[in-house]
Amino acid sequence: MTAYQALRSTTAWFDVSNRGKIRVLGEDNARLLHAMSTNDVKNLAEGAGLYAFFLTDKGRILSDAYIYRFADTILLDTEPETAAILRDHLDHYIIADDVTLEDETSILAAVDIEGPTTFEAASSLGLPVPPASFSTSPWKNGFVARVSVTGAPGLRIFLPVADIVSLTSRLQLAGIPQAHPVDVRVVRLEHGTPRYGEDITSRYLAQETQVAHAVHSNKGCYLGQEIVERVRAQGQVHRLLSPVHIAGTQPPEPGTKLLAAGNPVAEITSAVYSEALAEVVALAYVRREALHDKPPLVVAGSSPEITAHL
Repeated sequence: MTAYQALRSTTAWFDVSNRGKIRVLGEDNARLLHAMSTNDVKNLAEGAGLYAFFLTDKGRILSDAYIYRFADTILLDTEPETAAILRDHLDHYIIADDVTLEDETSILAAVDIEGPTTFEAASSLGLPVPPASFSTSPWKNGFVARVSVTGAPGLRIFLPVADIVSLTSRLQLAGIPQAHPVDVRVVRLEHGTPRYGEDITSRYLAQETQVAHAVHSNKGCYLGQEIVERVRAQGQVHRLLSPVHIAGTQPPEPGTKLLAAGNPVAEITSAVYSEALAEVVALAYVRREALHDKPPLVVAGSSPEITAHL
């Protein structure tokens, strides 16, 4: 069985140590993050976590992060490309707050195990399975978080860099194959799971992503909230991120338009060929009326025409 097949049907592991890890310390850490993100950090209990966006004052998505609450500190787990941006963004708004930011990217390593049988595999390895999405459980010199890149059941194990080889050796001895970024990306798009940096960027508003669990609807004031609430009140979202299925084997480039009756109704953000589905799977921002009507679609510029459907 290949690692790609294991990610789809059993369990595989992959290294995510390059993700940014920002430790937020000080008495005002939760208050600051609550005021800077789209989710309810202030009321997080110890051991709980959540997923949130960090917005600009114009309501655009600057970064995303998993946020894990511990006894005295909070850890932000974010994409490699946005770690420095997010750290500088938060630092800019620390004025009279008792908050310190520490970059732990080079200190903490992280490995994901994902796939339909992940929780069973974890139990056989003596790994804890946290009780709820985004929550954490302590393990050895680190902790385990219940998060997923691909959209399949998943766990992320954080350990000091010196301890990670022991973990990966255990996974290999248990017969769990190592997946590579291309495998992870295919399965992620098969599940229609977006990634910041590809499908979510600073071009977009929170509601356009359709990632509802990133935004708390009644948490009080935060940076960018005025735009979020205005969009919610006025219903002014004209495009929504949605899975798209495309005939053939050749993935269109990001930015490629999809046409309905000759008119552009969608723009692709990421696409890849799925061996299991024998078609190209993609994510695209689609006009709301097209999502409702689901017209036949054609990839712009394709000759002969390549068809697509929502």
